[in-house]
Amino acid sequence: MSEHYDDNQTGLLQALWGDGFLSPGGADEVARVLEGLDLKGKKVLDIGCGTGAIPVLLARDHGAAHVTGIDVEDGVCALARERVVDAKLGDRVAIMQVTPGPFPFADETFDLVFSKDSIIHIPDKEALAREVFRVLRPGGWFAASDWLISHDEAPSPEMQRYLALEDIGMEMASPERYAHALEAAGFERVTTRNRNPWYREVAREELATIAGPRRREFEAASGKDFIERSIETWTAMIHVLDTGEHCPHHLRAQKPGKAAG
Repeated sequence: MSEHYDDNQTGLLQALWGDGFLSPGGADEVARVLEGLDLKGKKVLDIGCGTGAIPVLLARDHGAAHVTGIDVEDGVCALARERVVDAKLGDRVAIMQVTPGPFPFADETFDLVFSKDSIIHIPDKEALAREVFRVLRPGGWFAASDWLISHDEAPSPEMQRYLALEDIGMEMASPERYAHALEAAGFERVTTRNRNPWYREVAREELATIAGPRRREFEAASGKDFIERSIETWTAMIHVLDTGEHCPHHLRAQKPGKAAG
């Protein structure tokens, strides 16, 4: 969750990834994160719900009984609520603006905790893992994707440059740190799946879209300076994707115990 996405940023990201989506892959990548999990009749928490496309998707297309989407930004929460109303899902999807810190939910509230490329903005991965464990029911799952770094040492100069260009409060951690945090919190069946090979290619397609024939369209919507900086940012990102230092991952873990029903 972040307080760094302005209208230009959200507009460009949705132009690349689909209406309501603020991270790569859109609905297809959400389905990959959830592969093998049955949401029918389940109560779901979406951490960093953005403009609401994913909470609506989880209820409408994946069959969740109820989805609570949380985010720290007032603007995106307002857009998310509008999206829920438009989808006529007000009885099954709730959007909450929250402050950073412990989740405002009782223990064992949810069957699934989901997040799509939002927990990168949470510095304390260990506290996050403990909170996810706390709010999950026995047998419940944590299924997420996030933008990771391949190590826990100081970022390379190239990565530091990329992070400075992004300037959206990215707090990267390694796959090993995430796995250890989840295991220490009490999770079992912890897995991490490297999505770098996929996103290396997708990022090139995104850059070609921004810098190609649609560039004037994007400049008209967001301003020439913003698009020039976006091209610079994508170019820097592709470099650290190519080195493998930037390595988006899928994360999954299960809380021990027998799921209800």
